[in-house]
Amino acid sequence: MKGMDRRSFLKSSFAADGALAVAGAQGALSRASFLKTATLICLILFLGACEKATKEMPLITGIAEVNGAKLYYEQMGDGHPMILIHGFSVNTRMWDDQFENFAKYYKVVRYDVRGFGKSSIPEEPYSHSKDLSSLMEFLAIDKAYLIGLSMGGGIAIDFTVEYPEKVDALIPVDMALSGYKWSDEFVQRSFVKYPSIARNEGVSEAIQEWLDDPLFAPALKNSPVGKKLKDIVSSYSGFHLLNPDPQIQMEPPAIERLSEIRVPTLIVLGELDTPDFHLIADTLVSRIKGAKRIVIPDAGHIINMEKPAEFNKIVLDFLANI
Repeated sequence: MKGMDRRSFLKSSFAADGALAVAGAQGALSRASFLKTATLICLILFLGACEKATKEMPLITGIAEVNGAKLYYEQMGDGHPMILIHGFSVNTRMWDDQFENFAKYYKVVRYDVRGFGKSSIPEEPYSHSKDLSSLMEFLAIDKAYLIGLSMGGGIAIDFTVEYPEKVDALIPVDMALSGYKWSDEFVQRSFVKYPSIARNEGVSEAIQEWLDDPLFAPALKNSPVGKKLKDIVSSYSGFHLLNPDPQIQMEPPAIERLSEIRVPTLIVLGELDTPDFHLIADTLVSRIKGAKRIVIPDAGHIINMEKPAEFNKIVLDFLANI
């Protein structure tokens, strides 16, 4: 079982052997009762050692100075690397319900994308894909499973197209897609309304309006989730609302190169997410060979926070079978 080292396992085994010897010497139990008791003792000791090993998983935090930027990251666990990429206006904290859970089975890395959280804001032309590639090199990671939500899903897709040799599985969640033509309604909300409010009324007012966006409506109906989501989004600097983003867009965009993706791909979508993201999911399923899609009922755009138990099971089951 992952999360338990060999020494802990041997220690629990030796202890169990001792317990068996004592129980057998007493001769007070029937054979059936003796075996039942012995099995229970072994199980208790084994699970105790596993729990201790899990609690002792070290958290590594740091700043990777790459491509003229400072990227904040956290790492936990052992096993095959897995990288979590957050969405727009949030940060690593959006993965709190996944980070330690997934670290029981994998080496998990979550990081603040350039311009968000504790990472530096853009000051020169940059590429999210190049940043991620350099972060992997900084952490000595050759290949990884990628999981990204919304903007992070778009980054994961671009990266898989640009650096296919560095990806073993792709899980875009309620994802953006470079080259996709957003609906007029989405463009007016996201690229016109909120930047205008930020310029004329201030970033704080724009963020409050952003939190009323249909993308967040299902999550905000859940009081604990809504409170945490508001706290995370409220910490966003608003840089992209006030400044042109010098991000270098991939050319040709990913939407024209999806057939190049050859790794196992799982698209996860909230049933209540807005129409653009359902259309993007349709595009991915039709153009990525072998791609699978799972829709989580009664969930919106932030499904990993809205339905963490269901989301975690879907991800772990998929990765366990590739």
